Amino acid sequence: MKIAVFLPNWIGDAVMATPALRAIRQEFSAAEIVSLQRPYVADVLDGLTLVDRSLSWKSGESLTSQLRFLRQLRSEHFDLAVLFPNSFRSASLAFLAGIPRRVGINRDYRRWLLTDSLPAGDRRTPHPAIDEYLKIAAHVLGEDHTNNSPATKLSRSMELAVTEQDRHRWNSFWSKQSADFKNRPLICLNPGGAFGAAKHWPTAHFAALAQQIATELRRSVLVVCGPAEKEEAIQIVEQAAHPFVTSLAGEPLHLGLTKAAIQQAELLVTTDSGPRHFAAPFQVPAVTIFGPTHQMWSETFYDHSLPVQLDLDCGPCQQRVCPLSHHRCMKELGAEQVFQAVMSLLDQQQRTAA
Repeated sequence: MKIAVFLPNWIGDAVMATPALRAIRQEFSAAEIVSLQRPYVADVLDGLTLVDRSLSWKSGESLTSQLRFLRQLRSEHFDLAVLFPNSFRSASLAFLAGIPRRVGINRDYRRWLLTDSLPAGDRRTPHPAIDEYLKIAAHVLGEDHTNNSPATKLSRSMELAVTEQDRHRWNSFWSKQSADFKNRPLICLNPGGAFGAAKHWPTAHFAALAQQIATELRRSVLVVCGPAEKEEAIQIVEQAAHPFVTSLAGEPLHLGLTKAAIQQAELLVTTDSGPRHFAAPFQVPAVTIFGPTHQMWSETFYDHSLPVQLDLDCGPCQQRVCPLSHHRCMKELGAEQVFQAVMSLLDQQQRTAA
């Protein structure tokens, strides 16, 4: 048997899909499982054994390139397509590739492209993406979830791995740090937010938090970043102006380096963005700063996490840009409030370990 698994288009969602992917891998241990994803998602699964191969495809390519990729899919002769994205495009690719069985959620007017069309949850009612992916996996495994209830029989535990190359990237960075920096516990800050400007916590807030952590908690602080956050990471370090605050901005940026950094951390402070989901698989406590997004959409059921969010009449609005132009949900959430959450979670961890 040969299975094509279309992964979600966002890094965090790809991590949240790993419990469903694991369930499929365990059920079809003898099958060849091939993941299909956007190029920037491919590194998420590096080091795991959940898939045998991966194929990447890009949006916005020329018609010739798209037809070439479609011919490649047809030549694979897949028996089953598992569609985690709810997009019309993913369903149409599976359909045009001639994959005989195509399982996915009935959204985006694509029901006729699916052989197994599962009922969609109410978009007006926040529900965990991780459960929606598990519902798809449960159907593939032959379990009945026609009542749209979460697939609670399957584990929600997410998986990630760090490859030898990732460790080499991390060791290269770590070897450049001072002995004093390396002797302190490490706290990572993640300012990312591909969703849109509304998820952005002010740079000055991150800098104030970094300085407070380094000064009052005597921790080393590392700002992780991808190419899109590189300049902000530099600004956070400059504004913090503390010898124990640095960033990955000077390194060759790679998702594997971010994974390796977070794996080494005592704690992660993060916006509601992709690398936030690296904490749970590595059992790293996480303080998550929420603004415009409802916490339930990305709920991961991780015990060692603490959300911080203001209770405002206008939110959570789920908008990429603040429709009221004031962005109060993030601007009015100060560094001191997040710092208190950091101390609370660290105290909780110490009491648990005692």
